[in-house]
Amino acid sequence: MLAYLLYIGAALYLGVLTSISPCPLATNIAAVSYIGRKVENSRAVIHAGFLYTLGRCLLYLALAAFLTTSATSIPAFSVFLQKYMHLVLGPVFLVLGMFLVGLITISTGGTMMSDRMQKRVDAMGIWGALLLGVLFAVSFCPTSAVWFFGLLALTMGSEAGAVTAVLEKVGIALPEASIAGGSLVLPLVYGIGTALPVLVVAVLLAYSAQAVGRTYNILSQVEWWARMTTGWVFILAGVWFSLTYVFEVA
Repeated sequence: MLAYLLYIGAALYLGVLTSISPCPLATNIAAVSYIGRKVENSRAVIHAGFLYTLGRCLLYLALAAFLTTSATSIPAFSVFLQKYMHLVLGPVFLVLGMFLVGLITISTGGTMMSDRMQKRVDAMGIWGALLLGVLFAVSFCPTSAVWFFGLLALTMGSEAGAVTAVLEKVGIALPEASIAGGSLVLPLVYGIGTALPVLVVAVLLAYSAQAVGRTYNILSQVEWWARMTTGWVFILAGVWFSLTYVFEVA
């Protein structure tokens, strides 16, 4: 039970951080605004927020479940996870942490909707929010991609028992080495985490555009501190994994 709570809490945390990262948050606000710009009923704007959120959740869940389930269902790769996942996690967490704190940067131009896609969204009315949710979830920003692949590392680590084994070595005794169905449960919780701030923005947008601006500024500040803190935790975890398992430093 404790293992479930730790993994689920981590997946929810990564989902929330994905949603409040500057690029995804700006995209979320723009998408809900785009859908709600012709809607006079404020309740319909909130419904658009739910549909947009559902689209993102479905994409994240499907992609993460496909990648992790496919990997763990291949016998050779499953054996690899069981034997060597603790070796892989060190470099993975180290690189992800370096991205988060800005030691490694990637410049992207972003993804905009084509005129054809805009017409299709308009034709679908409020249901176009569902399509936009899927579309924008596919268009990863660098930071959101780091959070997503951090989730995959966590998920595969849970399947192999690698993360839990390390926690036990630092004094956190867990009753289970892995969580059953982690490749489905963790992505689902992650998707729910990405939904929470989006729904808040949709509600604020429906009643006060000025509140959206203030909330954006607050979330941006929270995101910076959370990203830096988590990034350095990833780096420290990566160094510890690498020294202990890759270089076998006692």
